[in-house]
Amino acid sequence: MPGLMGYECTPQCSCWRGGRASWPTCSRRCREADDDGLLGSGLDLRAQMLCDWFRQALSKPRKLPDSAEGTSRDVSQPSSRDDPPPLGLSSALSRTPPPTHDVGASSSSGRWSKDYDVCVCHSEEDLVAAQELVSYLEGSTASLRCFLQLRDATPGGAIVSELCQALSSSHCRVLLITPGFLQDPWCKYQMLQALSEAPGAEGRTIPLMSGLTRAAYPAELRFMYFVDGRGPDGGFRQVKEAVMRYLQTIS
Repeated sequence: MPGLMGYECTPQCSCWRGGRASWPTCSRRCREADDDGLLGSGLDLRAQMLCDWFRQALSKPRKLPDSAEGTSRDVSQPSSRDDPPPLGLSSALSRTPPPTHDVGASSSSGRWSKDYDVCVCHSEEDLVAAQELVSYLEGSTASLRCFLQLRDATPGGAIVSELCQALSSSHCRVLLITPGFLQDPWCKYQMLQALSEAPGAEGRTIPLMSGLTRAAYPAELRFMYFVDGRGPDGGFRQVKEAVMRYLQTIS
């Protein structure tokens, strides 16, 4: 029986029922549909054609825009071992900062392990001479760090505590030995405290004797040499050289 598409259905087609063709379609489509079991199940031909159309539409690859294709191509393309991985937001934030110089590590040893290079011990009446010595040491090319009690002690702090703290925080101790130093019990305490801080360390305690004869040199210091302050510079240069010599041994 001729159908709408110009083909003829046969009695063997599933659409041939009751001596006539119930579906106006070709015998090939009827046989294909019957093989799939669609016509036999009573599905409408239009539904079958719609299903075929959707099947063809879904089977065709969708054409992506140029930008999308480029993006997908970049993502799917494996990178070589030599290429660095792309940096995302998380990797940029977690990037290790460049190493910096650790000042604290270098300050833990040597000269910078203590707050002062020199602690000047003197009597009250020798304050002017002590200030001149400190000015000379701090103004030298070495820029020595000096502790002067009346200048650097913490206001309100206990005298004994401040002195002990200054001695322990200084590499060297300069004892400005004068007639006033020998007559002051507090100066003798400073001398003994300086010796007890480092009894066996050579070069840390530096006696600077001024206005006294050798016979007046304290017995507690007889085991070490002193700097004679009767020279033109008052022995300041020798004191500076002695401090620098000791600092070189610990650097």
